[in-house]
Amino acid sequence: MATHPDNLRARLEDRADLLEATRLRYRALRSMLDAFFWKDRVRAQFELLREVAQAQPEVDAALAALKRRAAAEGWPRDAAPMKLMAEVERLREALAHLASRRLPEEERPATLGEALLKLEEVVLEAGPLLGRRTWARAVELLPRNLPELRAACAAAEVFERVFKRPAPEGVLPFSADEADELRRALPLAESALAALWERLEHFDTSGRVKEFLERRAPRVPLQVPRSGPELLLHAAFWTGVARARLHALLEARLAPVVARDMEVPELLVWLAAREGATPVRALEARLESCAAFGEGRAALFELAAELAALSRERPHGAWDEEAAWVRLWNAAQRARGEEGPDVERLRDALRLFILLRGQSQTPARLFSPDRARPPAADPGADVKDLAALVHAARTAASRGT
Repeated sequence: MATHPDNLRARLEDRADLLEATRLRYRALRSMLDAFFWKDRVRAQFELLREVAQAQPEVDAALAALKRRAAAEGWPRDAAPMKLMAEVERLREALAHLASRRLPEEERPATLGEALLKLEEVVLEAGPLLGRRTWARAVELLPRNLPELRAACAAAEVFERVFKRPAPEGVLPFSADEADELRRALPLAESALAALWERLEHFDTSGRVKEFLERRAPRVPLQVPRSGPELLLHAAFWTGVARARLHALLEARLAPVVARDMEVPELLVWLAAREGATPVRALEARLESCAAFGEGRAALFELAAELAALSRERPHGAWDEEAAWVRLWNAAQRARGEEGPDVERLRDALRLFILLRGQSQTPARLFSPDRARPPAADPGADVKDLAALVHAARTAASRGT
């Protein structure tokens, strides 16, 4: 039985809004591409071009599904939804024809969405006809609806929320939940910003736009970002702040081991668990191997964190120094097979710890290398095994107390 025309609009569900918006966009874009100075018209409306291109797969799927449903249910041809679908299809065909005309024959993609994105490249590579100022050119090159720009801004929102607020000295500035957000946001920001700088470098062959924006990126944003370049500068600034703050944070807790960029996200989650609200359980949090680092390197980070904690003033609250030495020795055992600059720096740190804590008559905080008189037989001088050095450091600490 055929569906009554009055009920057909309801049968379209949310696809009606999609088709109505698509009809309006198609009309505007057809007018732009049909103009004599079509490149200038497109240059002023890159965001519209990208919206149509990005929505095209969804529009094609909606039209195909609705045509099947209309045939199965016998929708009348003169019904408003049928007329809407027919008009959208006609506009799509006209738009595809115009896009093909504006592209070189060897560069004509198969789908309308790909053709529109190719048109964007053609216009950007051609550059403005009469020249533009640097900021205007930046607005052209960075439409606000670029997926990479949206990703960079989403990550920057996390960085701004975490690092804009004041944090007490010596305390992690984020919670465990926020550490997990940072773990996801850091690689997202890095990849998105890299893609955006590459886009600028590709389309602006003079290099002026990229150089201009790179000079402004370290400045504090003073207003709410609205244009594409402002969004990029906002994201670049807060990503830079996050990098600097996290570098200082990791250096204070993991020196002398230096974390690589790809290792930082996982380390943040571990540090947040390690320095959680319950001191005894938090300090026992183990760093597991993952895609960023293996078992041995994870042990190096644990060893560095425990050594840093033992070298500083004794933590407040419940804390078991003997248990800390056990964790340090276990981490050294796990890291036996590791070699490299980080391992050598850890050996030096342990030897220095032995030297400092072995001076029973001089408190460590007053120790001066210029006035030091090291023991005649330094137990860690020729030792390379980390576990043996940990044992020597424990002995020196016991002798120095």
